Amino acid sequence: MNELNFVTTGDGTRIVYRIDGDAGKPVLVLSNSIATTLHMWDRQVGELSKHFRVLRYDFRGHGGSSVPAGAYSLDRLGRDVIELLDALGIERAHFLGLSLGGFVGQWLGIHAPERIDRLILSNTSSHLGPASYFDERIAVVQQAPDMSETAEVFLSNWFPAPMVAANEPVIEEFRTMLLTINRHGLAGLFAAVRDADLRRTVALISLPTLVIAGQHDTVTAASHSELIAATVPGAKLVVLPAVHLSNVEYPAEFMQAVLSFLR
Repeated sequence: MNELNFVTTGDGTRIVYRIDGDAGKPVLVLSNSIATTLHMWDRQVGELSKHFRVLRYDFRGHGGSSVPAGAYSLDRLGRDVIELLDALGIERAHFLGLSLGGFVGQWLGIHAPERIDRLILSNTSSHLGPASYFDERIAVVQQAPDMSETAEVFLSNWFPAPMVAANEPVIEEFRTMLLTINRHGLAGLFAAVRDADLRRTVALISLPTLVIAGQHDTVTAASHSELIAATVPGAKLVVLPAVHLSNVEYPAEFMQAVLSFLR
């Protein structure tokens, strides 16, 4: 089952997903960054699907998923994952979330630990502020004629400047992805990040947890990852010399950290 499929959540939202790997293998859910689609993980799936049944999905508001009106909440994004697992008859899965996907992973670890085996939180935070920054980004993205300016902001936040300046093929690939993102969906997800604060509740996570930080991350600073790792009992921390999309910038090191933890 390697083509795109979808489930419809309780509030009528269509969530697109894709599964790679054999049915008998343990399930690994991959959850992406804001402003990307499940294709953010394309470079990892070949290797991961040798060991796992890999389940990827598009956030509501992004990619092939539908774009409900209004602000979204982290609570709703977490429930989307639970409803996806329920619809596919998956009782438990490993979960790897990067950036916004890491916020969702924390929510699951706190609110649905019985559904998650091992948890990987990459390039993420328990809280990002101030709220005024996100309100400003929401206003800008809703008023802009297209996504081109927003796309360049994201690229400069996600990758090292020389990589963006050289316009390497991967940069062009992510620029193309960014230009297709629905602005109302992006605004909805910005609101979910703005309103999320898990700084105290992450202490409740009791799952085996790996935190992956980017040493040069300007979005979710390495100090945020260090704080999560210090707050979640027994969590392991790996710091890569990356900016924000560690899986793209340091694929071999990222994969080694993920596989050695999950296996």
